[in-house]
Amino acid sequence: MTTQEAAPIAVPSGQPVTLLETIWNEPGPAGLTFRFRFLAPEIGFGGSVDYDTAYADIVALCESYVLPRLNGTEPAPAQVIVSLSDRPLPFGAADPEVTQFFEAFSISDGHCIWEAF
Repeated sequence: MTTQEAAPIAVPSGQPVTLLETIWNEPGPAGLTFRFRFLAPEIGFGGSVDYDTAYADIVALCESYVLPRLNGTEPAPAQVIVSLSDRPLPFGAADPEVTQFFEAFSISDGHCIWEAF
């Protein structure tokens, strides 16, 4: 597991997204799963980024941030989950005051392929 990076990561919405943590030691439903958890403060209640815009950010994060970090990973993960949260929240915790969006992807031919949860 790795933890928070302070440098903002460029996303289509322009919101200041930062990495909270990467988790690869928790099993997923599809086998080996890597989770990339990001802080995205503008998705929260009253924020300026709606789900459709956040989805574009998630796809961009998978393609431009996640894929380069998986290059050469053995064994390759069966699934990658990219999540956005408007506030830090421990992995697996729920809080009705925190907005979170999750999307799952498989990796094929160097691209993130959306997988229905």
